[in-house]
Order: sequence, then C-alpha cells, then structure tokens
Amino acid sequence: MTLPTTDVDRWLARFGAPDARAAELLCDGHPAEAVAFTVIEPDLSARDLTYGELADASRRFATALAERGVGRGDGVAVLMGKSRDLVVALLGIWRLGAVHVPLFTAFATPAIEFRVRASGARVIVADPDQRHKIDSLDGLDVIEGGSAFDDLVAAHPPFAGAVAVGGDGTLVQLFTSGTTGQPKGVPVPVRALAAFCSYLRYGLDVTDDDVFWNAADPGWAYGLYYAILGPLALGKASLLLRAGFSPEVTVQVLRRYAVTNLAAAPTVYRGLSKDPSVRGIRLRRASSAGEPLTPDVPQWSREALGVEVRDHYGQTELGMVIANGWHDAVRAPVKPGSMGRALPGFTAGIVDGQIAIGTDGSPLLWFAGYTDAPDKTAERFTPDGHWYLTADTGREDEDGCFFFTARDDDVVIMAGYRIGPFDVESVLITHPAVADVAVIGVPDELRGEVLHACVVLAEGRTASNGLTAELQELVKRRFAAHAYPRAVHYLDRLPKTPSGKVQRFVLRGRYGSRPS
Repeated sequence: MTLPTTDVDRWLARFGAPDARAAELLCDGHPAEAVAFTVIEPDLSARDLTYGELADASRRFATALAERGVGRGDGVAVLMGKSRDLVVALLGIWRLGAVHVPLFTAFATPAIEFRVRASGARVIVADPDQRHKIDSLDGLDVIEGGSAFDDLVAAHPPFAGAVAVGGDGTLVQLFTSGTTGQPKGVPVPVRALAAFCSYLRYGLDVTDDDVFWNAADPGWAYGLYYAILGPLALGKASLLLRAGFSPEVTVQVLRRYAVTNLAAAPTVYRGLSKDPSVRGIRLRRASSAGEPLTPDVPQWSREALGVEVRDHYGQTELGMVIANGWHDAVRAPVKPGSMGRALPGFTAGIVDGQIAIGTDGSPLLWFAGYTDAPDKTAERFTPDGHWYLTADTGREDEDGCFFFTARDDDVVIMAGYRIGPFDVESVLITHPAVADVAVIGVPDELRGEVLHACVVLAEGRTASNGLTAELQELVKRRFAAHAYPRAVHYLDRLPKTPSGKVQRFVLRGRYGSRPS
C-alpha cells in the first residue's frame, strides 16, 4: 500500500508544477478510451463519455472561446446543470488557461449578475432554460447549451495543446456566502487538485472497481470539487445525473447503475430513509458532507444500505479536511458525533474554541485569501499566520477526533447549501411592507436547517398569508429558488444589541425549537 505521505508528495509535484496545464492534467493525460462520466438522463437512460470524446470536444470549444477573445486568466461564467456540455465547457475554459466561474442554476438574476460582474467575466455559457435570467445583463457574450452548443463545437477546429498556468494559476473563482456583506470571491488554484485527490482517495476511498456517485450540484464547492474535479484528476469514472433530487429517482439510480460508493448531503440520506424501496440496496461506501450528520442517519443506513454513513467536514476555502475516512490507511471506528480526523496532507487543532487548520503542517492547504478583500482574509488567520480559522466552533478529543459544536457565524446550511442571511435580508427589505428583517436558520428534520424570516412591518401594513407568499416569491425571483424562508414571523421589533446588531441567537431561541 502506498503511504499517504508519498501520495501527497506525488500529487503536489504533479498539480503544483510551474508548467501545470489543467486540461492535460484533467483530461489529456488519461487513456482516450477510458470512461470519465456516465451521464444519466431524467428518464434514466445513459451514455458513457470518454476522455477521448472530452478531449476532442473541449479542444473545439476552446477554439470557439478563443475567437471570442478569451485567454489566460479570463473568467468565463457557467450557468449549467450536470451534463456532457458542462464538462466540455469546463475543459475548454481550462484548456485556454481561463477561469471557471460557477453559477448555481437556482440563482435568480441579481445573484448571477453579482458573480459575473465581480469575476469580470465577459462570456457566459448557459443552458437554454437558464437563458431568460441573463437576457437583461449588458455586455455579455452568451453561449447557449443544447443543440446550439453542439453546432458551435462541431463548427470549430481543435485548439492545439493547452495553456500552462502553473500550480498557482487560478482554476476556479467561487463565491462563498457570509453573514454580512456581499459573497466573497475564493480563487481556487490548480494545485488545489492535490487536496481534492487526497479526499477522493482517503476520505471517500474511490477505487477503480467502484461505481461512484457524488450527488451534489457542481454549482457549489462539494459538487464541483468532488463530482467533477477530483474524479478527473484521479481518472476515476463517476456518474452525473441530469435531474434534481428526489428519493424515488435516487433509489432507481442506485439500483439500475449498481452504485457502490455514494457521497451526498445528509438531506439525501434523510430523504432515502423515508422511502421503503431503498431496502435491499447495498453500498460499499457512503459519505456525507455539507452539514452535521445527525445520529439517526448512520443508525438507519447500517440496516438499510449495509454500511454506515460517515460524516466529513470541509469548507469552500479548504475542500474537505477532516473526515471519518474510508481508506484502509486511515479508517478507524467512528465515534458517535465525530467528524473524524484530519485527512492526509492536513493538520488540525482547536484555536480559541474554533476548528483550525495548521498552515505549517498542511502541505495541501491552498487557500491564500479572498479576492480583493484583505480585511476578510486577515480574519481567517491567526495574527502569527500559523492557523487558518474556520469560524466553526468544536472540540478535539485525546485521539485526534473532532466534534462540531456550532458555527461561529450565522450562515445557514440548508441541504448542504451555504446561505448567507444578508443575501436573503437584502431582498426582503426591498418589499414596501418590510421595515426591518432578520433571517435565521431553524432545525429541520429533512434539510438540516431551513430559513425563517423575522419581519417588522412598515407602518400601516398588516400581516397576512398573502404577504408571506409575496415575500417568499420575492426571494425566489430575486435571489435563489432554494433560499426562500419557509416561515415568516411578524414582530413589533427585532432584538438588538446597544450598537444595533441583530441578536439572531435570541430569535433562534424563540423559533428554533418549533417544528418546521
């Protein structure tokens, strides 16, 4: 068995090289006949997508992008669901040394526009059913997916080779939500692929014999890092389902395609636990990320799936760093409530009550700072620079196992999606009936947390079911379809500190124990 330290050194040398070319590392270096993805349609039909097909199509798409003036370091926004077109688009972007700017398909126009403008993207690739969200945005060159995408690719000759950007070159520009202010830009360098490999091998234990399926959406970090980038980096075949989550479809995919290794948010497992048809499915590995895993899920999965679901921990800025890993080199009995131990390539500890990652002993740590936000970056590190602070509170036991206590900020994690209260509040406050508002996360059996809005009405306005529906629709239309408040509470005033800061903990105490 290869030692983890040997793997880490090898991955760092490969993905951190000064002449690293992302498209070669993720595509061209693999056997042309090998299957990269099995793309499953909503009707559950499927086709295999080989590295040879990806190489040819992405080279042609790169030529089309180059004709539009895209080059090294330029951002290209992508508003697409899981599909062949998505993977071709990403590899075409990276072939030019350009930067992928992911856009979650549930985003409304304002959230899309912020990310496009902040990244400087001038070209956007969008699924046909997403086109209406960007038609009002000026100054963008739109490339549409579907048949038009196929025609565009076929009409262009292959781009020769791939542009070198080096290990420090930016591969992806993500945005992560916080409790205040706008989302922060997180540049992900090519060398981060080494960290993604560590999690895929040691956390998830994906092998050549597995049928691997990461059910997360690639518009967010866990789906992008470990449903797209990690498998491509290691050359491991995986599934891409072109459909949203439902327990029924998930069970059908697990059965029809004989999935052996599943990675998903706790919401997926909770949904499956309520579907009796899941009985009899047997997985080799099952892993969970995105929000804390409640004890009932692994208890259920041992009987229903033949394996316990193991909890893993990470952030957009880090990737996955702590896990109850599955690989033989790191596997140990799971302690109830524990997220596990630091993965190979990372050291972790507790600093001032926060879960922290050591900068000196973590060769796979790649986060260097937020885009154009030095103050926000400084908040993430101790003054001496020796620790990255996650803003999540927790504890470490004598065996090096970590236990999540709470978030040190107010970000809501719903079904694995990070939602900043400020993003939703900024939309709600524009309604003429709203004088003041605070958004909180409330425990939910299925999703982990859901959003509740606490609203102070403008003078002369009255609460009603109709107003609640208006506010929910406003958030869906102007921010994101998944991020609307599931309940709206109407208050005379919000609890605040003398300095005027909303005391969300008071609101959580008031409404947090109520059933959703």
